[in-house]
Amino acid sequence: MPEKSIQNNKYYLMCERNWIYDTLIVIGGFLGAYTYLLRGNVFCNAQTGNVVLMGMAFGSGNWSGGLYYLIPISAYLAGAFISDLVPNAVRRIMPIRWDTLLIAIEMGVAVWLGFVPLSAPVQIAQVAINFIASMQYNTFRQSEGVPMATTFVTNHIRQIGIGLAKEIKHRDSEDKSFRKKTNRHVQMLLCFAGGSAIGTVFCQLIAEKAIWITIVPFGIIFSVFLYADLKTEKDLIYRKPSGH
Repeated sequence: MPEKSIQNNKYYLMCERNWIYDTLIVIGGFLGAYTYLLRGNVFCNAQTGNVVLMGMAFGSGNWSGGLYYLIPISAYLAGAFISDLVPNAVRRIMPIRWDTLLIAIEMGVAVWLGFVPLSAPVQIAQVAINFIASMQYNTFRQSEGVPMATTFVTNHIRQIGIGLAKEIKHRDSEDKSFRKKTNRHVQMLLCFAGGSAIGTVFCQLIAEKAIWITIVPFGIIFSVFLYADLKTEKDLIYRKPSGH
């Protein structure tokens, strides 16, 4: 049996570890900068903006323009659908978890997009990243027991605000256990911002091939996941990660 995690003497699967989430959200920030700077000035990690733009287009009578946004929205929907439907099948057919296969898929998409020239329609890269971002968001849900998102930071900012409010409400209490959760959200926010900064630098240096930089952290995660699936967590292959 693998060694236990420190928190509450509970063992967390490798796909639930804090450092995995930190790494994934750095990549999320990187991809946000990549799509905004090079692939159409949009953020593909979430769909709120696309829904707003679709409504605005319909409201101004631009029906064809509004219908276009159904493409990225549908790609995001498909990512959630697939990532919720196939994990059990993957474990039955393959000796690895869905989480491991997903990282391999994301690596493959990153390799492919690096070959797609900037002259190509931006929708190609947008839809591809919409799809993988949705699958990642739906797959990686809790970081050592704390609900997390690895593709955007809206909830992290919200949780930091809640943490600051608790500092005031519990200022006379000796119990400051809430700070651990707040600190995790601060860490995730900083990692996302750091990823965006790194993405900006490499987008300026190597243009569309900047996305190949993500293959390095993806590769590290994939290697660790694969080792866990085949060795240290082989007996836990059917155990679901927290939040599923």
